[in-house]
Amino acid sequence: MEEKKTILSHRIIIENRQTGMVTGVRDVYSFHEGEILLDTEGGKLSVKGEMLHVKRLNLEKGEADIEGKISSFSYLSKNTDKKEESLLKRMFR
Repeated sequence: MEEKKTILSHRIIIENRQTGMVTGVRDVYSFHEGEILLDTEGGKLSVKGEMLHVKRLNLEKGEADIEGKISSFSYLSKNTDKKEESLLKRMFR
């Protein structure tokens, strides 16, 4: 029997570059005041800015509210992990 992949909703809403809401959030990889890295239904999402923080996180509903001065949202390529791993392996030889 074939396994069907369910595509869940993923949305980004930004208000005045000060607040944002992201839906379709699966996990938060890391966050600090300069960057928040999220795992979403659309892929790995990097939110960059200043004085950023996650105001609300609900992984059951897949929602995250972000505050701060938002400068960019970008999706990271799937090959990013492999490049980081090989760099780490080279450093610890």
